[in-house]
Amino acid sequence: MPTPRYEEIAADLREKIREGHLRPGQQLKTEKELAAEYGAARNTIRDAITRLKALRLLETRPGRGTFVVQPPEIFRITLTPEEDTGFSGGEGKAWVREARKQERKAATSPPVVEIQQADKLKGEALDIPEGGDLVGRHQRRYISDKDGNSIPWSMQTSYYPFEFVERGATELMRPKDIEEGAMSYLEEKLGIRQAAYKDVLRVRPPDENETKFFDLPPEGSVQIVEHRRTAYDVDGRPCRYTITVYPTDRNEFVIEAKLPLVDDGRRG
Repeated sequence: MPTPRYEEIAADLREKIREGHLRPGQQLKTEKELAAEYGAARNTIRDAITRLKALRLLETRPGRGTFVVQPPEIFRITLTPEEDTGFSGGEGKAWVREARKQERKAATSPPVVEIQQADKLKGEALDIPEGGDLVGRHQRRYISDKDGNSIPWSMQTSYYPFEFVERGATELMRPKDIEEGAMSYLEEKLGIRQAAYKDVLRVRPPDENETKFFDLPPEGSVQIVEHRRTAYDVDGRPCRYTITVYPTDRNEFVIEAKLPLVDDGRRG
């Protein structure tokens, strides 16, 4: 079945936007001019523009015309084992510090805390039986753009064995930030020190809740990066399992690693 003409035109305009021939903020030609350029009816041009507006690539400003949308400012995510980055599952000050490094303002929703039963995935990650009790701490995170507008940036849920609460780490159950960071708190309260972690990254389409929160195009043209991190203590026992989701249109990832030095100074 042949591709509809409006889709061909939309694809061509989209490629021009991607390659920078049509820049953010630039005004599109009028429907009449585009119809002449593509040898198409104005209704066909209108359908192509409607398609690109649905993809959040174009916007119409009343009385002014149609313009290329300014994409979200990219925020850099540095994946390291350090709590101070704010991306290892840290809460409170760590998250704010990382935003300040990039001259942005950070905000988070108050944690939503609940007791859950572990499914197979979470049970395997935390080495507890399926159906065992977990503490889940869920937050929504926002980053400011250059105009100071608060942009939905990520959603994060960290899971801990409920055993930690029974042993005295009751702050995990409070719906407020743990200012020093959850792992620093667990080290102070229970002597649990994070010594290692394992990351899993996967790209997938957004679900309905993510599409709504991040205000994504309904066609799924913006994907989600799902970052799963399992933290381990000095004895190799899992102590936290964090799932964070990021839309790909406003984030980039940097993965930092330190290589050990052997005795002669060479890297192993």
